[in-house]
Amino acid sequence: MSVLALSPVEPDDSDMTTAVEALPHVTAYLASHTDRAIRLEVAGESETLVVPRGAVELLARVLAHMAAGEGVSVVPSHAELTTQQAAELLNVSRPFLIGLLEDGKIEHRKVGKHRRVKAASLMAYIARDDQQRREAADELTRISQEMGLL
Repeated sequence: MSVLALSPVEPDDSDMTTAVEALPHVTAYLASHTDRAIRLEVAGESETLVVPRGAVELLARVLAHMAAGEGVSVVPSHAELTTQQAAELLNVSRPFLIGLLEDGKIEHRKVGKHRRVKAASLMAYIARDDQQRREAADELTRISQEMGLL
C-alpha cells in the first residue's frame, strides 16, 4: 500500500479508554518476548494472524499516543512530502520550514519550482532537534544547580 496518510486519526473517549487498557498488555508482551514474528489470536476465532515484531512495536507507539488523546498519522519513510505537509507535521509555518530547507537543516529536492521533503529526512531533523533540546535543558539544569537555584 503506497497511500500517504497525513490526516491524523483523532481518538474519541472510547478509543482513549481502549488504548489505555491495551497498551500495558502490548508493552508487557514485547518486553517478555523477543520473537521476530508475533502471532495474534482473536477471541472466538480459529484464525491466527502473524505480523512482524516491528508492526507490533509501532502499534504500541500508536496506542500510547491515542491513550494520551493525541491524533496519530502514519507516513511511509520513503514518502516525499510537499512543503505544506512537512510544515504541518513539524507544526510550523510553511515559510519557517522553507528557511530550514534553504539552511540545509532538512534534506530536500526540487521538482521544477517545487520542493519535496523525504519523510525520513524530516524524522531525522526531528530527532536531532529533540536531542539538542534535551542537551540544552540538561545544561540549564546543571547551571541552575551550580548557582544553587535548584
